[in-house]
Amino acid sequence: MSLVFGVWLGGSTALAAPLDEALKPLPGTPVLDAARVELGRRLFNETRLSINNTLSCASCHRLAKGGADDKPFSLGFDGKPVALNTPTVFNASLNFKQFWNARADTLEAQIEQVVTSPVEMGNTWPTVVATLSAAPEYQRAFTQAYPDGVTAANVQNALATYERTLLAPNSRFDQYLLGNTDILSYDEKQGYLRFKEYGCIACHQGVNIGGNMYQKFGVLGDYFKDRGNPVDADLGRYLVTLDEEDRHVFKVPSLRNVAVTAPYFHDASAKTLDEAIDVMFKYQLGRTPSADDKARIALFLKTLTGEWEGKPL
Repeated sequence: MSLVFGVWLGGSTALAAPLDEALKPLPGTPVLDAARVELGRRLFNETRLSINNTLSCASCHRLAKGGADDKPFSLGFDGKPVALNTPTVFNASLNFKQFWNARADTLEAQIEQVVTSPVEMGNTWPTVVATLSAAPEYQRAFTQAYPDGVTAANVQNALATYERTLLAPNSRFDQYLLGNTDILSYDEKQGYLRFKEYGCIACHQGVNIGGNMYQKFGVLGDYFKDRGNPVDADLGRYLVTLDEEDRHVFKVPSLRNVAVTAPYFHDASAKTLDEAIDVMFKYQLGRTPSADDKARIALFLKTLTGEWEGKPL
C-alpha cells in the first residue's frame, strides 16, 4: 500500500489526505552528510569510547531492543548499574532536551556528558581523541568527514549526526494519521479517543508524543512516598536548577515505541505497560479508568511502534 497524491492505493478503500489531528506523524529521515553518518554509526558501536574499552553507546541503547535497554538499569564501564533507566535513542533528536532531568540542550551535549560520566563510560575527551587518532581507520574516516580531523567536537557531531537518522517512522498510528483510517481497529481508535478524553495528551503531545515539556511525577498523589526508598535520582530537575519547584520534575518521555521499551519511568518501577498505565492514572490524572478504557488505551499505545530499517521494532 502506498500514498500517492494524498490517496492510499492498494487497500480496500481510497483514503483522503492526512487527518487534522493534534498529533502528527514522524517526519522522514533527514538527508545528512553520508560520511559523517557512517562515521557516527561506527562510533556508536565503538567500545574504545569507554575508559576500559568495554562499553559503547550500543551497549545500552540496543537498536534491536527498541533503542533502550532490557535491563532496569544499564551497567556502566565498571559493571555497576547506573542511577536511571536508559531512555530510547530512537526519535531522541525530536526531544526538546536530553536526559530525564533535561540537563542537555543538544545531542552533542548529551554525548559529551555520557562519555565523561564516572558511572557510564568514565573517559576523558583527550583520551578519546588520542585513542581514535592512533587508529589509522579512524584517521582516514575523520579526515574524509571533517577538515580538522579527530577532535572532541567532531566525535560528538558524528555521533549526533548518526543519532539524527535514528527515527522509527511508519507506525500503524502514523499510517492512520496519514489517512489510512482502516489500519486501526475499532478498539484501537477508541483507545486513542480515551487517551485524549482522559487528558493523557496534555503532556504526551507533539510529533514525539512527549519529549517536549516538563512535568512533576506525582501531580495528584505522592508517588515517591508511596514507592518508598527515595534516592537522589528521584529529584529530577532539582539536581540541575536547585529550584524547589523542580523537585521530582522530569522531561515527559516520548510514548513512541513504548510497547517495546519496558521497563518504564526513570526508576524502572513499572515492569509492564499495564503497570505504567495504572501509575499514570493514579498519580498524574487522579482518575480510575474502566477496565475497557484501560485495555483500549493499551491497544492504542501499541500502535505507536515504528519501524527501523524497514522492519517493526
